[in-house]
Amino acid sequence: MTVDLTPLSDSDWNAQRAAHLLARAGFGGTPEEIARLAAMGAREAVRSLVYFGKADNKHLEPFDHSGIHEPGLEPFPESRPAATDRAKKSGESLGVRAKASGNRPLQPVTNKFFYWLRASVLETNRVAYWWANRMLTTNAPLQEKMALFWHGHFANNEDKVRDYRKLLNQLELFQARGTGNFRDLVVAVAQDPAMLCFLDAGKNIKGAPNENFAREIMELFTMGVGNYTEKDVREAARAFTGWNYVDTKFVVNDDQHDAGLKTFLGRAGNFDGVQIIDIIMDQPVTAEFMAAKLYRFFVREDVDAKAQAALGNALRKGKYEIAPFLETVFLSKDFYSDDSIGAQIKGPVQLAVSTCKKLGLKAVPGVPDFNAATAALGQRLFAPPTVAGWAQGRSWITPGLLLERGNFARDVLFPDINFIPPDRYNAAPDIRQVSQRIRDGADITAATSQAEGVVVAESNMAADRDEDFNTRYASYRGWQMAIERVKPIPRATAQLNLSAMVRQNKLATTTQAVDYFLDRFLHVKPPADARARLVKFIDADLGTSELAAADTYMEDSLRLLAHLIMSLPEYQLD
Repeated sequence: MTVDLTPLSDSDWNAQRAAHLLARAGFGGTPEEIARLAAMGAREAVRSLVYFGKADNKHLEPFDHSGIHEPGLEPFPESRPAATDRAKKSGESLGVRAKASGNRPLQPVTNKFFYWLRASVLETNRVAYWWANRMLTTNAPLQEKMALFWHGHFANNEDKVRDYRKLLNQLELFQARGTGNFRDLVVAVAQDPAMLCFLDAGKNIKGAPNENFAREIMELFTMGVGNYTEKDVREAARAFTGWNYVDTKFVVNDDQHDAGLKTFLGRAGNFDGVQIIDIIMDQPVTAEFMAAKLYRFFVREDVDAKAQAALGNALRKGKYEIAPFLETVFLSKDFYSDDSIGAQIKGPVQLAVSTCKKLGLKAVPGVPDFNAATAALGQRLFAPPTVAGWAQGRSWITPGLLLERGNFARDVLFPDINFIPPDRYNAAPDIRQVSQRIRDGADITAATSQAEGVVVAESNMAADRDEDFNTRYASYRGWQMAIERVKPIPRATAQLNLSAMVRQNKLATTTQAVDYFLDRFLHVKPPADARARLVKFIDADLGTSELAAADTYMEDSLRLLAHLIMSLPEYQLD
């Protein structure tokens, strides 16, 4: 395969290619945004997206914290037993002083432990919703698209980190430096508390190095499998010893750092972590690995060794600066070739945000729930399945997932009036039963007796009966405390008016309406027979082919039409 990085000429620039650029370098565009980009030359259009520093984003608000973090929560214990053991030894844990005597003296400690577990998850969901709105409304779409790329590349999971603040700080790092220098970004990520927590930096000390981060920085973040040895992993791990964090700050514990001689990728020295990263950057395979991964994310999946070498050379020649590399890719003839158009399956977040964009929405609706919807499609922000992130590509599409994609479009167009906000309602049957029993007047012991039909591990049953605390009550009370303090996600439904689009564009017939929405919603055109079936459907549903005759009642029919279009296989492609 040959990758043609020759720049596209202005004479070959048009609205179709502007739409393609907006889909890949962002989350799609409205007809107005596409027209604005198409009016520029090819180079000017690309540069306006890549070098977005002057974009007017005054309307974007910073994240609105709920104020849920409290002194004493750090360092957060690894487990409930660790929390209660700390209280038994010191008389205090998680900022809570243990009762000196009496019934269940450690109950407030266990309550606080479960509170933070619940509250951090709920606040992380708010961060995801806030980020989705930035994706939708930003005037610098590549900034958020790159943040999404790095979020999958340097994958972290809230389930392990258990601190929304660290995840938010990492996201803001990606937003701020995502198109900057790759070497500098790797150093920043290696010193980022979310990553240090996720890959067990605190356990990486002189004399007993933990290899997790050293392995992943080579295997997943920079070089790829097969380009290093197990000895390289061990030696790199020694170089990163002592790197840790306190709360949300990076620290180096000099007494835990191994300053001895190390041999790494054929070089010897008293290396620290930054020097290890610099050696990695000197390897040609690093540039090839990263360039190919960026190409797969923004262009298409098929990259052979020859193409990978050419792309890697371009990135390495540019000293790992991401923005110039992306400018080269986005301006290239290869990016706009027939092999690249419609060659990508939209990831769930891309699908959800671009759907809102194509519908002309000014905010991500709260119904359906963005986080639950994208999770059902296979991609929940801040919850990648493994340290390798999401599989991408064809993994997004199965018969079941294709049905879920259609369901998402339906739920945006026809919101569920029986919607129950998942951030205000706990679906766990045992917690709901405890809640109901307490509301009915039962004491803690009676309220937390094993729920009928619920299987509880023997260790948890013992904890439930412990005189010092009750785990099931703490789980209930922690959830209650969390929803008291975490601000709710706005639950407005989509503010849609497809009839207004028809009137604004002076569409007279159902055929014109079908053509307009096909052009607006699809990047890849469907077969002619699909178009004919859509026209036949809306003619029958409206009872006329003249839109003026149906002006007062056409909204629902237009929404049904939009749902049918969004359920087409072509809608899944960019």
